[in-house]
Amino acid sequence: MNMRCLIVDDEPLAHEVILAYMADIPFLEIVGQCYLATEALTVLNNQSIDLIFLDIRMPKLNGLDFIRTLQQRPLVIVTSAHEGHALESFELEVCDYLLKPFRFDRFLKAANRAQTQFNLRKQNTNTLSHDEVKPISDPAHIYIKSDKKLVKVLVDEICYFESLGNYVKVWNDQNFLLTPRTLSSFEELLPADSFIRIHKSFILNKKFVHYIEGNTIHLKNGKELPVGKNYRQLLLNGSLLIS
Repeated sequence: MNMRCLIVDDEPLAHEVILAYMADIPFLEIVGQCYLATEALTVLNNQSIDLIFLDIRMPKLNGLDFIRTLQQRPLVIVTSAHEGHALESFELEVCDYLLKPFRFDRFLKAANRAQTQFNLRKQNTNTLSHDEVKPISDPAHIYIKSDKKLVKVLVDEICYFESLGNYVKVWNDQNFLLTPRTLSSFEELLPADSFIRIHKSFILNKKFVHYIEGNTIHLKNGKELPVGKNYRQLLLNGSLLIS
């Protein structure tokens, strides 16, 4: 299946290079080109996009802030002339980070990586039933698909969620269920007054927090979880406190 692609870059030459490379990769299909991230928002509201080739330093809205505005994110490959944004980009779960000028072999490697993630997303979406995506009528429970079974889990007993590639570990005090889901899909279901995203790879149930030291959250069961760079402000504004 082809991936529908959007180029978002304020440099015309960057568009030319990406288009030339895409012409030799049969599973990439160009459906739009934007020179501002603000223009891309309009495209995403009107078209289905699977993959964005995204520059970072652009007028009005930079690429990373653009990613943060998206609720349903396509896959993203960053194409930037500045290597200093790589760590922050990967914390936002981009597929790859291409440093300009990049050669075709490096571009192809990034495209193959995106295709792998795209196929896994499609596979996971096709295997999840309606009840697996949404909570059941009792909001105190959710269904979790694990080992070909649907397990009914009490939300209040979930300690934290841990992203593991295209899977998520759902931890209680000491054990976990492994499920083919994304962390973001769980984030949309969980009560915001009890659960909070503290890292690109972790969502935490606030009631299990014992104490916070530096950029580490110590849990009552003795485990330690990191606080991601983009989530440190949570420690400063008190969002980890149970309201």
